[in-house]
Amino acid sequence: MTESHLPSRKLMRKRIAHRNVRIVACAGIVALAAACTSGAPRTDNAPAATTVADSPPSDTLGLPGLDYLVDVDLGRLPSRIAFGSCSEEDKPQPILAHVVASRPDLFVYLGDNIYGDSRSMDTLRAKYRRLGAKPEFQQLRSATTLLATWDDHDYGWNDTGRHFPYKETSKRIFLDFWGEPAGTERRERPGIYTSYLFEQNGRRLHLIVLDTRTFRDNLLRNDRIAPHKNDYRPNPSPDSTLLGAAQWSWLEAQLRLPADLRIIASSIQFSHQYNGWESWTNVPHEQQRMLDLIRSTRAGGVIFISGDVHWGEISRLDRNGLYPVYDVTSSGLTETWPNVEPNINRVGQVVRENNFGLIDIDWSRPDPRITLRLYDVTGTLRNEVTMIRSTIAF
Repeated sequence: MTESHLPSRKLMRKRIAHRNVRIVACAGIVALAAACTSGAPRTDNAPAATTVADSPPSDTLGLPGLDYLVDVDLGRLPSRIAFGSCSEEDKPQPILAHVVASRPDLFVYLGDNIYGDSRSMDTLRAKYRRLGAKPEFQQLRSATTLLATWDDHDYGWNDTGRHFPYKETSKRIFLDFWGEPAGTERRERPGIYTSYLFEQNGRRLHLIVLDTRTFRDNLLRNDRIAPHKNDYRPNPSPDSTLLGAAQWSWLEAQLRLPADLRIIASSIQFSHQYNGWESWTNVPHEQQRMLDLIRSTRAGGVIFISGDVHWGEISRLDRNGLYPVYDVTSSGLTETWPNVEPNINRVGQVVRENNFGLIDIDWSRPDPRITLRLYDVTGTLRNEVTMIRSTIAF
């Protein structure tokens, strides 16, 4: 499982903890199929799903104990994707036991995976080690495949963007911890954006992981003029960016790839109402650019997952000429916030307690059924939205 747009022609052997891997060559493209042997076993006899691989693996993954590779397939098309954000490395994380109990095919960390908040890269490394040593994290790592993006606190400093002076070192630490193989496009180019494309029986799931830190311009501080609130106000300048030119070009190419469902992982909220905290609403022309790109590429089945705000909610953004764009915000795994902001786009109730998200896809139906869920720290279902794929299509 790796980025879908630059296939490699090399056949490589891989050392994968807890997985049986077979390597299949097809028309010069390496496809990897794995049958999961731990955590969330499946009993179906469906043919193995495949993904396109673009780079050789590495057995040098940085930190001790993280000797697993995420660029392998699951042996099936993912039907349950879990996600969450905002996990302070020194706090207990009992919610991860409920994640494991839900038996997801994948878990996506959406940023603030540690609270580094330091210009000392030794401090950042030490905090990743503390997260990696937690029994709850180790249990999750053994049970499922972990994928990740970052937000400000694991990037290095609160609310920082492209001007953070240690971003390249921070990137190396991040990729080492999360097991990114050597030599991948993700390692070689600026930023940490990437994508994973799964295919089985003619169905495709595309997971697109954005980087909302490396290229983002500084935000505009609240000028205390209504309706501006909290820390930031929307930036009207068309020259300001959130993703940067290269990532936008890459994203357009990704959205043009055929897929039945496209899950876009953004560390910050996308579909909610402006509330003055960090989000896409602070750079409204970039938010509109995303909607225009979805429309122009005719990319159906886009659903956002996000974190950051220390509460959980499901938002639905309705715009003319576009299907409803849902955003499932799960935050945080350990963190909470005293005040929840109004959100006219919210569907169902807000979850103030620690929470995690799930997306379930029933691929057995001709028109796949998609269910968005939020669970609290006790494992109780707190919010649920169900739709069929044809309702989020052109």
